[in-house]
Amino acid sequence: MLVINDNISIPFSELKFTFSRSPGPGGQNVNKTSTKATLGFNVERTRSLTPLQKMIVKGKLRRRIGKDGILRISAHDTRSQADNRELAIMRFMEFMRQALEPVLDRINSRVPRSQKRRRLDNKKRRGQVKQLRSRPRRGGDQ
Repeated sequence: MLVINDNISIPFSELKFTFSRSPGPGGQNVNKTSTKATLGFNVERTRSLTPLQKMIVKGKLRRRIGKDGILRISAHDTRSQADNRELAIMRFMEFMRQALEPVLDRINSRVPRSQKRRRLDNKKRRGQVKQLRSRPRRGGDQ
């Protein structure tokens, strides 16, 4: 069982792996071995997720889910098929955790009174500096 979070566990039987030739490291060996691991997870047919969770996953991971409803994650970082398989599983778990993490609403905060006062004091100071720069007026009260 893959434990995604406290509420969700996915059995390994729901994960399908395919292996193909990797564009990654390996020299001449890369031309004859299939080390790239692609993990497939059918979001539509899984029994591990509730309908709401399926909808959330389909929305947040829509770029990784094909028209057939299968979430695909690839790994070809190493020369080992087993290591790439583990990397794909780790990425899958991280994607699922992030997708199913609840979004917290932003709490509006008000500007503190001291900050308002500081801003207004700075504005007054700048105004006085500009006023001192200006030329005195002719006429008027001499």
